[in-house]
Amino acid sequence: MMGIRITGGLLAVATLTAATACSTSGRPTHARGTTAVVASPAAMASNRPTETVTQLLQQALPNVKGKTFTSEIVDFPPKARAVPHRHGQAFVYAYVLEGTVRSQLAGRPVTTYHQGDNWVEPPGAHHLLTENTSPTERARLLVVFVSNTGDKLKIDDQAS
Repeated sequence: MMGIRITGGLLAVATLTAATACSTSGRPTHARGTTAVVASPAAMASNRPTETVTQLLQQALPNVKGKTFTSEIVDFPPKARAVPHRHGQAFVYAYVLEGTVRSQLAGRPVTTYHQGDNWVEPPGAHHLLTENTSPTERARLLVVFVSNTGDKLKIDDQAS
């Protein structure tokens, strides 16, 4: 498990370095202040708050044709829970900046991550649970995607 965390962290740092240092345009696309509240009918029906996503950077990888690097801050207010979702064929790296998050991928046990913890999600993973465990404090994640250029980064499950 520790090897996966280290590998994921190193991959994220290497990818960020490559994306910012080797840009063919010389300038990465920054989206500071761009915020999207992610909510679906299922999330609204649960009466629990949901996450807010702020994109930090999005940059095509010049040395990996057809791939894009994206970084985001995902903010979970107290008691917030994301609806089950997938990240398409993106490789995902997540790092807990603040608070405590409970997470579960299909076929894996529920895991609790605290500030400073990190994990990876393989392409095609089904994210069944993502929630802030605190009733009073927010939780924040730095999430990094390496995706196919143009792909949607989060696809919520359809409400049943």
